[in-house]
Amino acid sequence: MGCGARVLELLGFLFCALWLCFSQQVDFILKHWPAGIEILILWIGLYQIFRVFRKTRGARILLGLALLLMVLSFLALVLDLRVIWWLLKHILLGLAVALLIIFQPELRNALARLGSSKLFSFSQTQRHEFLDVFIDAVGQLSKKRIGALFAFERAISLKDHLETGVELDATFTPEFALTVFHPKTALHDGGMIIAQNRVAGAGCVFPVSSRELADRSTGLRHRAGMGVTEETDCVAVVVSEETGQISIAVDGKLDRDLTDEEFRAKIEAIFLLKQQDDEKDVQETLASEADDVDRRGDDLVPD
Repeated sequence: MGCGARVLELLGFLFCALWLCFSQQVDFILKHWPAGIEILILWIGLYQIFRVFRKTRGARILLGLALLLMVLSFLALVLDLRVIWWLLKHILLGLAVALLIIFQPELRNALARLGSSKLFSFSQTQRHEFLDVFIDAVGQLSKKRIGALFAFERAISLKDHLETGVELDATFTPEFALTVFHPKTALHDGGMIIAQNRVAGAGCVFPVSSRELADRSTGLRHRAGMGVTEETDCVAVVVSEETGQISIAVDGKLDRDLTDEEFRAKIEAIFLLKQQDDEKDVQETLASEADDVDRRGDDLVPD
């Protein structure tokens, strides 16, 4: 009986302690829940702003400046550097106005994306309709043996490459693609950048991959498709001028000689997946398949 009583006392003590802790936590939550909601709203807002501004040219400058101000403020508070703290308080307002003037183009473009539906993913129907048009255009280019190079912009901006060509804002159609890449046109040698289901530019110069290749006769168009995907997360589609073969480059790896059915399956697997994690898995699969072919020594085709 003595042991049972002690066990009951211990259980009662633990129950009271747990109840006390739980009641304190509930009281704290009930008292401070508005602050928690404010923090959540601010975090979501800052994260969305970061998503918009990370693609702009001045994003790194703004990030470095923000880190510098945070470090100076921390040192001024900890070490009681009153002069630096006074300067920071009086400079911040003027600095904010100066940043608005200096980064006016970046801010305008970022706010334009923030206020448009293009910031968010296109619906499955819209993307499917665009890919149907794109696959049809690539098929026609392949049959006519017209060389072409496309780069689909994704998370990493292709603005630096866009500035090397002619900037556009056009609706993509098979007729438009056939016209641009026709051998007699001025823009046929460069690549076409597609962003948010629209043609952002044509005649763009992409970096050529310097990776050692098994096939020495690989053309510059294919090397450019590999090079731009080595530096960014874009997806490149290449149509060979000599053979009409279709290739897809992902992460610097080229999946070559695709049939129409294989090309449709792979391009839809990349762009029509609902979950971002699934999309990453597809990219890794395409890259591993290209590695397997590369080990056999016939991964690339001459352009």
